[in-house]
Amino acid sequence: MSKPAPALRRPHSPEPAALRRQNLLSVRQGRGAQGRFLLHRLLVVARLGEGVAAAEVAGYHRRLFEDVLEDHSTEQVSGLLLLHPNYICHVVESCSSTIHLIIQELASLQSQGHGALLQEIKVLVVAHNIPTRLFPDWYVAAGTSPVTSPHGQTQSQSTAEAVTECLTLLLKLAACMQSVEDDHEDTNESVHTPAPELLIPAETIDCLHNAGECASPEDFLRIYLSPAQPALDSGTLQTA
Repeated sequence: MSKPAPALRRPHSPEPAALRRQNLLSVRQGRGAQGRFLLHRLLVVARLGEGVAAAEVAGYHRRLFEDVLEDHSTEQVSGLLLLHPNYICHVVESCSSTIHLIIQELASLQSQGHGALLQEIKVLVVAHNIPTRLFPDWYVAAGTSPVTSPHGQTQSQSTAEAVTECLTLLLKLAACMQSVEDDHEDTNESVHTPAPELLIPAETIDCLHNAGECASPEDFLRIYLSPAQPALDSGTLQTA
């Protein structure tokens, strides 16, 4: 008589407890079929705090990613931090626990008020279970001067079109920087200076800051961690 098969144990997942309870993606486990974490993509925009230098923002994010990777067995961080004179646009690819920690950190930054490094932070996109990375590494690029949208077309853009424009320009910029790094050694920590045509127009960023569909980190976390089902006390309970 054959012995019953042992019960399968759920592999350890670094997901926050609230996400495991509330999020269907977490219920489906935090790792892929080959033991790797499922990938997610985050896109945010924010204005620089008064008197804040681009190097401060880049250094802040480098330390944040180093701390996350040191404290948690998480997936590598890739993406692009684009620094403009007055704002940033940041895309990050990693596992869901890292994305969640980054959004939590942004919410904490926003709660610091006018003295914070970043102001008016908006979460534009959180894409779940992406099949592949769009960025081979994490890059930093700095625009030396603001650019404007050609032909004044930005005012008629929808929020979805503005987000698509951001992602398209960020991908072109990352491809350009990757080709530069292929030709030069020891450039991973450098801050790249992109061509003006690869920079996101200031009007596009303003459009996204004013879009009602884009939530602050605090609002995003509140919505994301809220239960999907209606409140149980919304109706009348019949008792015997």
